Amino acid sequence: MSEHVSSAHGAPDGRVADATAENWVDRFCPAWSRPWARLARADRPAGTWLLLLPCWWGLGLAMAADPAGPRLYDLWIFAGCGLGAFLMRGAGCTWNDITDRHVDGQVARTRSRPIPSGQVSVRGAAVWMVVQALLACAILLSFPAAAIWLGILSLAPVAVYPFAKRFTWWPQVFLGLAFNWGALLAWAAHAEGFALASVPLYIAGIAWTLFYDTIYAHQDREDDALIGVKSTARLFGERTHAWLGGFLVVSVLLIGLSVGMATEGLSRWVALAGLAGFAAHLAWQLRRLDIHDTGLCLHLFRANRDAGLILAAAFGLAGLL
Repeated sequence: MSEHVSSAHGAPDGRVADATAENWVDRFCPAWSRPWARLARADRPAGTWLLLLPCWWGLGLAMAADPAGPRLYDLWIFAGCGLGAFLMRGAGCTWNDITDRHVDGQVARTRSRPIPSGQVSVRGAAVWMVVQALLACAILLSFPAAAIWLGILSLAPVAVYPFAKRFTWWPQVFLGLAFNWGALLAWAAHAEGFALASVPLYIAGIAWTLFYDTIYAHQDREDDALIGVKSTARLFGERTHAWLGGFLVVSVLLIGLSVGMATEGLSRWVALAGLAGFAAHLAWQLRRLDIHDTGLCLHLFRANRDAGLILAAAFGLAGLL
């Protein structure tokens, strides 16, 4: 358990167990605001990055696929996706914590979260969730109609995900459906319509989510087994490396298909170079992974921000060429 957690209900200062000691919320936010920021996972930004990066992938490849190239409005799509990812990740995590409040209280890593530790009431959390969702909606409404409708549809997997671990061994699939929707949405925001080439990118993102969130879930494998919560970490067990290797290959092949459909010439080579870097980073994670070392699992999970940034940078450059 983290050094910050000194009791079943979390640390005296309210820090959450898997937040880093140097996180900006606990260092700089006023004391009254910290429980709300923690509820939105602002103290643990890895998830925001993992929600945002597929958006930037989609935007970059959409620009590369467009004969007219990038335009000034793409700067707003880029920034709007960043703000929207922060808000919707916060709203989604708040919803997750409301539905999981009894489960979280039984797991060492999560019992220090704001609701089970008593920092925030369920009613207060529900209000906070609505506020975040409405702010994200305001950003969404600035996008073209196709992107707006895709944004509305994204609410379905977001709503279902917290319950998935109760009825399937594959809750990470539902997380992937929600977390990678931005690849479709941002592409549609640039193209002002749905693009077939965005579909393999979206499915590749789901495979990537299965890769990184299985690593993450190995932190809770023993507690999950005691309370009957399902996950791919429990399902795969000692075969995790083989499964993750499969997800890596599927993700890389599908991203390559999307690149092939969307790009040509120098843009294609730049995008493929980024894909090679992404693949190498995932392979490095797989070589290092020890599923019995929870600290390493958390470190490798967070490292997926860097893997995704490699791809986002390459796709962005490809879109500008």
